[in-house]
Amino acid sequence: MPRISGVDIPNDKPTFVSLRYIHGIGPKSAADICKRLNLDPGKRAKDLSEDELSKIAALLDEDYVVEGQLRRQTQQNIVRLRDIACYRGLRHRRGLPVRGQRTKTNARTRKGPRKTVAGKRSVKEMR
Repeated sequence: MPRISGVDIPNDKPTFVSLRYIHGIGPKSAADICKRLNLDPGKRAKDLSEDELSKIAALLDEDYVVEGQLRRQTQQNIVRLRDIACYRGLRHRRGLPVRGQRTKTNARTRKGPRKTVAGKRSVKEMR
């Protein structure tokens, strides 16, 4: 498996698909990288030469924010929002959806599993 920016990219997939395994590289960026370096996007990752791999790594270091640096930058942005106590920061702090989604239903990914609360007992059951 070729290793680029600390990530093992899959051998058997085309280059433009394999590059997407790097955090911060999507379909458009992968296609742009192949075009800028004159690589055949359909060529399998295992068929890339060491020279081509080093060119890709150099281009990523030069022009793109990827992997650890991108994750760190994203985390710093969230911490900044929390510190200035803006609405988005408060939503992050409370573990609720940040971008305006409804929370009465369908927020389980963000809120976690349901916490059941005992229902009210009626007056008849108390006697």
